[in-house]
Amino acid sequence: MPKPHAEQKADSQQLEADSPAETDRYRLRTVVLDAGHGGKDRGCAGASAREADVALAIILDLGRRIKEGNPDVRIIYTRKTDVFIELDERAHIANRNHADLFISVHCNAGPKGSHGTEVWCMGPHKTEANLGVAKRENSVILQEKDYQRRYDGFNPNSPQGNILFSLFQSAYITNSLRLAQRIDKQFRSSVGRSSRGVKQAGFIVLWKSTMPSVLVESGFLTDRNEEQYLDTKAGQQAIAGGIYHAFRQYKQELEGTRGE
Repeated sequence: MPKPHAEQKADSQQLEADSPAETDRYRLRTVVLDAGHGGKDRGCAGASAREADVALAIILDLGRRIKEGNPDVRIIYTRKTDVFIELDERAHIANRNHADLFISVHCNAGPKGSHGTEVWCMGPHKTEANLGVAKRENSVILQEKDYQRRYDGFNPNSPQGNILFSLFQSAYITNSLRLAQRIDKQFRSSVGRSSRGVKQAGFIVLWKSTMPSVLVESGFLTDRNEEQYLDTKAGQQAIAGGIYHAFRQYKQELEGTRGE
């Protein structure tokens, strides 16, 4: 026999009372945005554009988008101006603030004909090319004081050191890859960029961070066409927009809010 309306209502209220509170649901609360290089470390260069400047412009636009679209998310920048920040300090900033996500943006360099975006996660080097990218980005530590002590004797110019270093596996690799794949998809489909895919290698800045982390290579400044694209506000905003839409998808999936 069907229950009276009053009893049905009471049952419904009890179910609501027994359900987890809305405040108990996971929320992505803090994201750290890292513009690669800066200050005395200019990064790679094209005919006129410098990696440090392009990366900062993309990161600042990405932060603006996140702030406008997700006012509940706290945004922390490793740098907002042209200053030098050590690699391990970038990760420590994220760790100290208990960040839920770390996004680092860079530009690439390579031999003639190299072009396209890459999205990296911490992991083993699959190819010599992957090792080369990691060595180039990790070589920043040579500009830091007392780097051998800070990085336990790690030498970024040593192939053996980089291979050994790459064996460190992050506990956050699944979600790092999840975000990386969504960024790559946005670059391919929405931004219309040529993509070299999602890759893994031993980046110090990713190894030191204790949360899901990705490193975005937004294009090759050593390719004239890509340099011209990345050195414009429109190009920088397009890259930032692609990362932002991937961030939104990632956040909604983790929070279980897609479709709400």
